[in-house]
Amino acid sequence: MSIRITIDRQEIETEEGAMLIDVAAGNGVYIPSLCYVRGRPRLGTCRTCSVRVNGKVMASCTVPVADGMVVEVDEPEVADMRKALVELLFSEGNHNCPSCEKSGRCDLQATGYETGMMVSRFPYRFPRREREHAAKSIWLERDRCIFCQRCVEFIRDRGAGRKIFSIGGRGTSARIEMDIELADRMPPEQVREAVTLCPVGCILEKGVGYDEPIGRRKYEIRSIREHTLGRKQK
Repeated sequence: MSIRITIDRQEIETEEGAMLIDVAAGNGVYIPSLCYVRGRPRLGTCRTCSVRVNGKVMASCTVPVADGMVVEVDEPEVADMRKALVELLFSEGNHNCPSCEKSGRCDLQATGYETGMMVSRFPYRFPRREREHAAKSIWLERDRCIFCQRCVEFIRDRGAGRKIFSIGGRGTSARIEMDIELADRMPPEQVREAVTLCPVGCILEKGVGYDEPIGRRKYEIRSIREHTLGRKQK
């Protein structure tokens, strides 16, 4: 059923039940996200897509649109909230962009640029999380993990459908874990799928480093805003 909503004072006609983040992108309104993948189950873990809906702050990847909905994306307080969330992700891990294999393809790096982040307002924790390199094809750089849980929910063993990745521990002791036996059964294309799904450089394919030259990487060709809006309009 066709309905009308308002996003930043712009009246939009759309279909009832569509996800707000997709409707916004389809109408040229950029909302950042680090956990959402269109066509996959909604996670709502990163909250960087937060907007104000009918006066209340919500994660736009979890909100189906309804008739008469009033959405504020570029409202200063909400925009600063999204920026603060990105800054927290940088402060809670170790993200050295110039030396990272994912630089130029990293969603967190690009979102930092798009939100106008220069330096985190929060103290950096500089955690020490042990790297995992026991699997044949996958290297885990745990310091970079932002706990989006894309790999946990979207990458499964193709035999029994079991989870290959999981989150172990709680609070500051939490870290990404990998079932080595199941990981070693992953075909090459599934390994590359996991690497691509990871929004940061936490999941890496062994034997592959800077495989895309500077100047040809995802977000050096165009901004994440242009990339996101263009992709979701297709």
